[in-house]
Amino acid sequence: MTATSGAAGSSPVGPDVVRLRDLLGVPVDLELLQLALTHRSYAYEHGGIRHNERLEFLGDSILGQAVTVKLFRDYPELDEGELAKRRASLVSTVALAEIGRHIGLGVFLRLGKGEEQTGGRGKSSILADTVEAVIGATYLSAGADAATDLVLRLVAPLLVDPARFGAAMDPKTSLQELAASLTLGNPAYRITEAGPDHDKTFHATVVLQGEDIATGTGTSKKTAEMSAALDAWTRLSGRTTGA
Repeated sequence: MTATSGAAGSSPVGPDVVRLRDLLGVPVDLELLQLALTHRSYAYEHGGIRHNERLEFLGDSILGQAVTVKLFRDYPELDEGELAKRRASLVSTVALAEIGRHIGLGVFLRLGKGEEQTGGRGKSSILADTVEAVIGATYLSAGADAATDLVLRLVAPLLVDPARFGAAMDPKTSLQELAASLTLGNPAYRITEAGPDHDKTFHATVVLQGEDIATGTGTSKKTAEMSAALDAWTRLSGRTTGA
């Protein structure tokens, strides 16, 4: 499809969208990919054009199926309960946001001015939703096999790093254990919030021995704390940032 306005319903597809497609390594339609990057805040500020929430809905289903099949096949020794825990970890907002950061997704987002000013490019909820939307766009463009392949490539770093996998499953506990092993004491969390009551964003900062270690954002205090805890665990463990 040519790089013109269409599925995204607004401006022509820019070179940044082409760059992301090359980065992903999948033959996703450029207009659908641009739509996947279009947050509702941008859509509302540009005359109510289409945004990515329908693609997100589709991508969530594809993500869940691909991860479920992968875990079922690769871990025959695990029972249903353990498989469910691992799947929940891999499809969580925290894990998907880390995937988004790992591939540099934030710079490609189409955000409204309000989201831009409040750090929307780094918000876990927005990054996670956009990852799902990109998966949905890939499915519609290139089919189920290409979408599944993309999912497996995105989650692969977690699966090959058992320690980080465990941290993603329960980042606050993992951080507490790591901090104790490094004789840093118990982590504390400082929470701030912004936005109207119906659309609040929470910011969490991990504090160890009076020093700010890492931050995270989310649509709830719990999600923000989990995001900050995983970032702190990543830094303290010496691993590179990203899922």
